[in-house]
Amino acid sequence: MPDEAKRASVAALEVATRAAERYLEGLDERSIPASIGIDEVKDALGRDLPEHGEPPAEVIERLVRGSEPGLIAIPNPRFFGWVMGGTQPAAIAADWLVSAWDQNTGMRDITPGTVGAEELAAAWIIDLLGLPAQAEVAFVTGGMMANFTCLTAARDEVLRRAGHNVAEKGLAGCPPVRVLVGAERHDTVDKSLRLLGLGAAVAVDADDQGRIRVDALERELARGEGPTIVALQAGNVHSGAFDPFDAAIDAAHAAGAWVHIDGAFGLWAAASPRLRGLTRAIERADSWATDAHKTLSVPYDCGVAIVADRAAMRAAMGVSGAYLSVTDSEEHLDPYHRTPELSRRARGVPTWAALRAMGRSGTIALVDRLAGSASALATGLAGMPGVEVLNDVVFTQVCIALEDDDRTAALGEALRAGGEAFASSSRWRDRGVLRFSVSNWGTDQVAVDRTLAAVRRALSSI
Repeated sequence: MPDEAKRASVAALEVATRAAERYLEGLDERSIPASIGIDEVKDALGRDLPEHGEPPAEVIERLVRGSEPGLIAIPNPRFFGWVMGGTQPAAIAADWLVSAWDQNTGMRDITPGTVGAEELAAAWIIDLLGLPAQAEVAFVTGGMMANFTCLTAARDEVLRRAGHNVAEKGLAGCPPVRVLVGAERHDTVDKSLRLLGLGAAVAVDADDQGRIRVDALERELARGEGPTIVALQAGNVHSGAFDPFDAAIDAAHAAGAWVHIDGAFGLWAAASPRLRGLTRAIERADSWATDAHKTLSVPYDCGVAIVADRAAMRAAMGVSGAYLSVTDSEEHLDPYHRTPELSRRARGVPTWAALRAMGRSGTIALVDRLAGSASALATGLAGMPGVEVLNDVVFTQVCIALEDDDRTAALGEALRAGGEAFASSSRWRDRGVLRFSVSNWGTDQVAVDRTLAAVRRALSSI
């Protein structure tokens, strides 16, 4: 790199560092919602492409001035919208290095510095979650692509067992694949199935907490035969509930089905001795999907797809080319034999950094703290006039409603307008609800107390 380019890079990074420091230092006290809209951001950034470029440091200064007022304070420990976690310090720094190092992390022998970190992170995840040691792990863009990756392996394998090779013949003329899902599965499962050409799944009845009913699953399994996939759930997006894995996996495997578990945030309960009962028997499934940016609190762009059968994952995701270096070993596949992408950033490195910084005990403490904060929130909310907690708070989700949908919606709007705390509105079991999803590594009793005070103020204003 020429000296001038080096100086420009350093100057731009210095501006970015100062801006990041200011943002993080002020995060706890800033209003959580964005203060300007998209049109104002575009005006501030400059709508017209300039005829001549600007120095990198000036570009970053313009980006900070124009975009920062339009940021929603997702890393704030009182942000409970959707299921979005903050980012731990070591993971932020590691993510910056991933960009600076600029490694295309696809081949083991070409980029060992980043592949080595990813493989360690993968092994630690397997260990923490109690999953089969031989399982293959892929770092993908998010929870949806983790589901997609696992379900691709599932589709191809159940069709292979039926005598149909998808890699050679495509889907034309293949036996129909039945996919059975709980009635309250996450929409990313449905989107994955659409992308895979499998169409709509069969929705199996769920109980009042969103858990799949095993008796209903058994009836659906008995209705047909042939290639079958059963998708279960670790962590309902409204209730936080976990499917009854032991009995459901028994029923599915007895019918010859592949079992996939969507655990975008809930799979991490398996890391905690106190909460591990929620995930009992998950190790007997065939694939698992989670998202490290949620419960584990690493930056976005870090879904985790785990498949027990190495051959099934390689058959579904593998790629070949004379110009590529293939270095599969008896223990590991090349990364591009596990992921949909060929070229990709080393997104597993921040996960290694987060796990290394916390260690086993710190990871357990993180999971327990999130669940404990959710319980504390639920207790405080339930004590407020007119507030009903609708779910059994078993993990990190708290779902509340007032006496009617209009007042529930008004409470959500008032809370968000106040800027102190943020919860997202939704609809669950034919009621308007307000969801508090505890996903930020920094959420503690102080954040819970400030959130409860903010809810009280919002209640008094509607």
